[in-house]
Amino acid sequence: MNKEQSGVLRAWEATVRKTQAAKKRANNIFGTISMANVADVDPEDDNDKSVGISGEAYFTEKILPNGDYYTGQWYDNFPNGQGKYLWTDGCMFLGEWHKGKTMGRGRFSWPSGAIYEGDFKSGYMDGTGIYTGPSGDTYKGQWLMNLKHGHGIKHYSNGDWYDGEWRRGLQEGHGKYQWKNENHYVGQWKNGVICSQGTFTWSNGNKYDGYWEDGMPKGNGKYQWPDGSFYVGNWSKDPDEQNGTYYPSESSMAANLEWDPKTVYNELADCKICPGERVSIMPSQKKLAIWYSTKGGDKVRRKSVDGRVSVGIERPFDKMNMWESDGDINDSGEVRRDLDCELLGVHHYDANPKFNLRLPLKAPKPGKRQGETICKGHKNYELMLNLQLGIRHSVGRPAPATALDLKASAFDPKEKIWTRFPPEGSKYTPPHQSCEFKWKDYCPVVFRTLRKLFEVDAADYMISICGNDALRELSSPGKSGSFFYLTDDDRYMIKTMKKSEVKVLLRMLSAYYNHVRSFENTLVIKYYGLHCVKLIGPTQRKVRFIIMGNLLRSEYIIHRRFDLKGSSLGRITEKPESEIKDTTILKDLDLNFIFKLQKAWFQEFCRQIDRDCEFLERVRTMDYSLLVGLHFKDISPNGELIPCGRRTPSGNSENESTPHLSRTDTDQLLVDPERWASIKLEANMPARVERTIRRPECELQLVGRHTGECYEVVMFFGIIDILQDYDITKKLEHAYKSIHYDPTSISAVDPKQYSKRFRDFIFKVFVEDT
Repeated sequence: MNKEQSGVLRAWEATVRKTQAAKKRANNIFGTISMANVADVDPEDDNDKSVGISGEAYFTEKILPNGDYYTGQWYDNFPNGQGKYLWTDGCMFLGEWHKGKTMGRGRFSWPSGAIYEGDFKSGYMDGTGIYTGPSGDTYKGQWLMNLKHGHGIKHYSNGDWYDGEWRRGLQEGHGKYQWKNENHYVGQWKNGVICSQGTFTWSNGNKYDGYWEDGMPKGNGKYQWPDGSFYVGNWSKDPDEQNGTYYPSESSMAANLEWDPKTVYNELADCKICPGERVSIMPSQKKLAIWYSTKGGDKVRRKSVDGRVSVGIERPFDKMNMWESDGDINDSGEVRRDLDCELLGVHHYDANPKFNLRLPLKAPKPGKRQGETICKGHKNYELMLNLQLGIRHSVGRPAPATALDLKASAFDPKEKIWTRFPPEGSKYTPPHQSCEFKWKDYCPVVFRTLRKLFEVDAADYMISICGNDALRELSSPGKSGSFFYLTDDDRYMIKTMKKSEVKVLLRMLSAYYNHVRSFENTLVIKYYGLHCVKLIGPTQRKVRFIIMGNLLRSEYIIHRRFDLKGSSLGRITEKPESEIKDTTILKDLDLNFIFKLQKAWFQEFCRQIDRDCEFLERVRTMDYSLLVGLHFKDISPNGELIPCGRRTPSGNSENESTPHLSRTDTDQLLVDPERWASIKLEANMPARVERTIRRPECELQLVGRHTGECYEVVMFFGIIDILQDYDITKKLEHAYKSIHYDPTSISAVDPKQYSKRFRDFIFKVFVEDT
């Protein structure tokens, strides 16, 4: 053996010894681990022991610069396959990886002693798994994005246990909770609290079966003793609302006349729902520290939650840097900016950012406050006074407390109350300065109960509509000819209605009530009252109007508003970009974004869209639309929208008080279910939007090409204009337009077809943010 061969052999033996020593250290830290067959070679130094063939997975051990440790399978500069990762703070993951993220089956342990074993997806506990807390709490069941979601069983360290449905980390749906003293409840839950209908059984055999609200009996219910005697009636913590009857059993000697229902509330006050323990750090928050690839080149780096640099996947903004360079993308000149601009046709559409990716998106110019204040001398001043007088009378009128279960007679279209308002006043109405008029309330019990269902305070409702501040009339009527009025606080919108629309609403009112009662997160517009003003005199003019919630009322500035139907004919705003203001309603062909929601919200959104469309299809209405409002988080001093990851020249975003929507902040939302619960599906929804570009030759396409350029936003949305019946007028419109245009592009189509087209479109422009 010559000298050169001898040196190679010694180097190889030294490498083997170092690799074996590293593996021994790893096993001392982690214990044994089963891996695929791999070879062990040290290509660089003691901190990186790996070997592999280009394009294939291989085994590696890495001691990272910050002290983190990884051992396992590796591919394309990421953990990929089976592997263990130990963070310096004591957290550890053992299981399956995919491109640097925990994915598949695995085990995550905390330094506190808590352990999760189960399914992972994209770094989250997601699927089925078992969590054991440091204090002894255990949960076995379904998970979604680090939260209990679906069916699961939780045993608390104090001896309580719950078996039932969960939603976003809290009990919701049907479930059973048993206390350590053997008292137990079986029934409905909402946001971690007993509600709706259920049965509470005490360990001594006493039982309450009935309705609940905020963890206490409220509404119709029955309390029963083991001897067969019972008390039945209406339950309430308010003594004035409490009423019922005690029925003794045949075996009891005498009626328990001294028994007070208040004792039930006192007993229940001691039955607290155990909150369980909070997890301070979630698996998705544990990022991987940076290391240098043995295959050459560093990946894009980003900061982890604890401030360390982490391995990152290329962000959308990184991809978009190509549009800001002055020449080619890379040295080989594979893609040239000018070539792509030619393909996009920007030479012909330079002024329109829908077609020109070089043009940055800008926030629209602030418009004046919507509407004209109705002052004395305005043509509709007296009508406003009549409306306010009528609302004050309707809402303030004494009425008995009603349960949410309404009788069928309450929905009868003939169920209405007429009230006369003479200027001098009457026994029931105050004197006023307006002309004499008559006031009609349609189905007053139903709308009073709807306001209760929507948690509208009667006093606040009256102050908004009937306070000292006047209403504002929008500058022009809608396409239907209806006029719109806004309250001064923008909380409520009042719309005049045709007689045909009133008939449609009254016809579908029972189905509408049942739908909004069944689905708390419904996106369908909320209605609070249906009324009519009839002027006394020669004209006998009737003005019918509906009061509804203003979907886009917010503390945020709404920068973009879209009215989306999924049709293309006439669905464009004929305004140049320079004239679009923040109050402009844009339409389908103006849309240049894809809306990206976090997984749990996206799934709930899809379910709710399906439910709402099925309801609208069932009541035979069409021509409705999804109203979307966007508040953009980051705006530069010159008004340009700033994509994710890019900051203003000063280093600060436009408004530090608005919520950031980074992965870290989203994780923090997930850690705190109370913060999650404060965000509603249709309002204050943190999200991202991705810019899209239309090709000039496909100007009428509804969904443009994705660009990867994303923006952080707060979203608002809801389904509006649900009262258009598919009557003979709409059928004739459909027949006429079908001759001249593509039938799929027109708005007036059969409710079933409309529902399908609407859903297909919405599910293309709303996607899960991955």
